[in-house]
Amino acid sequence: MKTCFLWLSLFGAAALWAQAPDGRTVYQTRCSGCHGTDGNGGEHAPTVLPTLATKNDDEVTAIIREGVPRKGMPGFKQLPEGEVKSLVAYMRTLQQARRGRRAPAIRLDVKLTDGTSLSGLAIARTSRELQLRTDDQRIHLLRKSGDQYRRVTSQADWPSMHGDVSGNRYAPLTQITPANAAKLAVKWVFAVPNAGRLQGTPQVHDGVMYVTNTNTVIALDAGSGARLWEFSRPATPGLIGNARSPGNNRSVTVAGDKVFLQTDHAHLVALNRHTGQLLWETEMADFKKNYNTTGSLLAVENLVVAGTAGGEEGVRGFLAAYDQQTGKEVWRFWTIPAPGEKGSETWQGIDIEHGGGPTWLTGSYDPSTKTIYWPTGNAGPDFNGDNRLGDNLYTCSILALDVTTGKLKWHFQTTPHDEWDWDAVQPVVLVDTQWKGQPRKLLLQANRNGFLYVLDRTDGKMLLASPMVKKLTWAKEIAPDGRPVMNPKQVPTPEGTLICPAVEGAANFFSTSFNPATRLFYVNTLERCAVYTKRTTPAWQAGRNYLGGGGRRDPNDKPQKFLRAFDIETGKVVWELPQDGPGDTWTGTLTTAGGLVIFGDDGGSLAAADAKTGKRLWSFPFTESLHTSPMTYMFDNKQYVTLVNGSVVYTFGVD
Repeated sequence: MKTCFLWLSLFGAAALWAQAPDGRTVYQTRCSGCHGTDGNGGEHAPTVLPTLATKNDDEVTAIIREGVPRKGMPGFKQLPEGEVKSLVAYMRTLQQARRGRRAPAIRLDVKLTDGTSLSGLAIARTSRELQLRTDDQRIHLLRKSGDQYRRVTSQADWPSMHGDVSGNRYAPLTQITPANAAKLAVKWVFAVPNAGRLQGTPQVHDGVMYVTNTNTVIALDAGSGARLWEFSRPATPGLIGNARSPGNNRSVTVAGDKVFLQTDHAHLVALNRHTGQLLWETEMADFKKNYNTTGSLLAVENLVVAGTAGGEEGVRGFLAAYDQQTGKEVWRFWTIPAPGEKGSETWQGIDIEHGGGPTWLTGSYDPSTKTIYWPTGNAGPDFNGDNRLGDNLYTCSILALDVTTGKLKWHFQTTPHDEWDWDAVQPVVLVDTQWKGQPRKLLLQANRNGFLYVLDRTDGKMLLASPMVKKLTWAKEIAPDGRPVMNPKQVPTPEGTLICPAVEGAANFFSTSFNPATRLFYVNTLERCAVYTKRTTPAWQAGRNYLGGGGRRDPNDKPQKFLRAFDIETGKVVWELPQDGPGDTWTGTLTTAGGLVIFGDDGGSLAAADAKTGKRLWSFPFTESLHTSPMTYMFDNKQYVTLVNGSVVYTFGVD
């Protein structure tokens, strides 16, 4: 059987040539058998042209040298340098030729079932559907009905990471219920090209789904997965931190006619949501000072509020708001005070200069009080607090900020003087409900440190702090003033100390949800401990991590994930679903008015359970560990559930 690689077909021996031939000969000898003579793909391998459009020469060379093992391409390190250079240069001519011979868009005039007609360019077309862009640049999604077309769109959108600015992944949709959940089936899939393992939640607005990859947004027909447009840039070379990982962008946000995206190197861009055209671009921070971004966006009022990552790289964290129309910065709140400012007294030592406090997950918003609630990340350096004695405000905190000015209204710190990397960057869920017989404006958070918090969001007062997991050793309890009551000898040491929960936390960035009908809070929890170590930290340096230790797995500890439904008034578990698996999924929950909890299972499945009882009703197995959370929307009067797994978008529905 012939073996074909994603980029190179290795025909014959890898002989070293005395003189590098021209790139055309190299390509025809080694590549065309699989990828076609023009690079457009063949029977054994896909087109190389889209990848060329998003990669620079060094990145293409790295693919040839190192390969892409997860897609079946081994590295070809013995290929002479001159041969590689000539090959890359020739492939660029294929890319340019494709641009020059691109087929003209087809202009169509179509009649609609409502008696009107449309004229425009066909973006995509099959025998069943048509996606048309009219002269005003608007996209129209159409379905065939006899010799005419009918308009389709979404009736319930999902325009931000959690679907609603409250941060609660609850959808008031009732079409999918415990009675028919077993009939859920795949309706369409879309494989994101040139992607690693994605971590994002797709958004849906006016019938269009927006899917993200690193520096990339792809617009799809939310009813079929047909591609409408794509905005993409190559990954930024020289980055450190999470943003350099392929696919590590967690969301865009949509407002009006704009889609807002964060690039890996801490830029904020606005795109026309109909065309993908770049409207403006703003540098949030200098990536050469270790800043990066992974998609922490919230569009509220006339602003886009955005945070940055870099907590393990010694950044000084901040949250900023930008004008949606111009990209101009309106306000900025620094999560690490400057020396002499209020809060700086909680930093005793030199690490205040690079104290962390990143803001890399999307916050929430209460329009009735004009308040933004945003969680902040770990103190730096991780695992070693010797040069930052004190509480280290405002790390590991929930911030309440005025949306107009960015001024701090209140803060609540979950883990003072963090030495375990237990940032508070988990979803902050805003709910208005009864609590102890009184209507309250609440904020719920399943914190990485192992405790479930219920706060009064009007003033930040703690109403409840209850353990979420059984493996919890670092603190006895949370005192009424919100401070942890520490257990002795539960900090990292040079020789290593067993502490629970593990570095991954009892919960993490994946979604949580509260159902107003059941009044239960649904959290995917992790029972795991780790051996925490501490080491001397070198001086901060641009381009290097800023870590003071780490946490390794205890070989005697068997991790396990549980889906738990919590009573928010008592903190007690009402029901739980144990999961079989290695304990390494990063996936959360979605709940609906139809009476379901839809969640990622540690066994590698998307599953649904009865929201009242926890009875498992349905599951769909995958072959990769889940690293995203589910969402739902209504399109053409049908409810769909979508989850990204690996590099593929899966959309489910019932007949």
